[in-house]
Amino acid sequence: MKKFIETIKNIFKIEELRTRLIYTFLLILVYRLGCFVVLPGIDAAGLAKLQNSTQEGLVGLLNMFSGGAFGNASIFALGVMPYISASIVIQLLGMFVPYFRKLQMEGESGRTKMNQLTRYLTIVVLVIQGPAYLAAIHNQIPGDAFIAVTKLGWSNFAYNIVATIILLAGSMFVMWLGERITDRGIGNGISLIIMIGIVARLPYALVAEIGQKLTTTNGGTLLLIIEFVIWFFVLVAAIELVQGVRKVPVQYAKRIVGNKQYGGVRQYIPLKINAAGVMPIIFAQALMLFPLLFSRFDATRGIAATLSNYTGFWYNFIFGILVVIFTYFYTAVTVNPTMMAEDMKKNGGFIPGVKPGKRTVEYLDSIMSRVTLPGSIFLAIISIFPAFAMMAGVNNQFASFFGGTSLLIVVGVLIDTLQQIEGYLLMRHYDGLMKTGRLTGRSGM
Repeated sequence: MKKFIETIKNIFKIEELRTRLIYTFLLILVYRLGCFVVLPGIDAAGLAKLQNSTQEGLVGLLNMFSGGAFGNASIFALGVMPYISASIVIQLLGMFVPYFRKLQMEGESGRTKMNQLTRYLTIVVLVIQGPAYLAAIHNQIPGDAFIAVTKLGWSNFAYNIVATIILLAGSMFVMWLGERITDRGIGNGISLIIMIGIVARLPYALVAEIGQKLTTTNGGTLLLIIEFVIWFFVLVAAIELVQGVRKVPVQYAKRIVGNKQYGGVRQYIPLKINAAGVMPIIFAQALMLFPLLFSRFDATRGIAATLSNYTGFWYNFIFGILVVIFTYFYTAVTVNPTMMAEDMKKNGGFIPGVKPGKRTVEYLDSIMSRVTLPGSIFLAIISIFPAFAMMAGVNNQFASFFGGTSLLIVVGVLIDTLQQIEGYLLMRHYDGLMKTGRLTGRSGM
């Protein structure tokens, strides 16, 4: 405890770190307050039915990502998910379209152009999702709750146009907050905003689960203890998974080593079982929210309902497959065997029995593919674990924290943020946050 208090004091001794933390806290506070600002023209007292309908299922997950803003009909209701969807499309284009592939190779200027294109595409996604969201809340809340329509005499079309513009501006403002946090705060802003929205729902889910189990006369307390024990082990597994498990299988680690020695220590190539972090599960979850757009149409309502069933077989099967695919995709984007081979050559290292150059690149690529397979399968299992928790009787709200997108995002973002804080501490010659060594993780989004 004394060590922890001393570390907190050291954090606030560093002026730049202290300023960044305060700046981050204030912007997050602005975001959280905005989640409770209801769209103009809607009576907040009539939102009870909407809030109840957004507590469970895939819509409940979307509401959790937005920190409750989705269920509050807030100006931030659409949150950052349109931006995530646009980012997925742009990154996929980077693999198949020569122009975008060229931008990826242009360094900082290329990234700036791709970020700008992502913003433009986000606006397009918002123009589609805004009216869809308004149509959904028109079906969920009483007609007299739309004050602008019933009392001010607006037409539904005119109100939807104005509300869509407000939703678009709200999401773009949330994006701006995220970028400000990234530039002048601590951690990755977009990731922190998603994490804060998830964490904000945890107390409600925990209280609901405890209340449900304590009112059960048939061994409810024992079941609650078992749940927390399982939750602890899933949490530990998620932490190890997000950190990449940090150890390559022995048969590969013994072979992937250069003969060149530096200070008497052989240099190992840093390969991880999960080099993609939490990005695959975020990408996959964003795609699984897509069928909700077609739930309004009679022709596609049945298929949309099947693919949106949070505990159904097809939802979890497709979700797991997407997680595996995106794990390979994001690993291919972030881990460059060609660059690794070039770095080995520059440092005088090589892989025994493998020729430098193209053969080394092919060898590293094949090893990375084999190493990624167990990591991607493990990530997929953790991602669909909430469905099994709900089948076992866990409250729907709390079950989403049994692995799944929620837990992995929270763990991943916390590790990355603490890693940045630890970097400031070590740079100023203070002890880090861990006694046994540095935190390891990936930058979030």
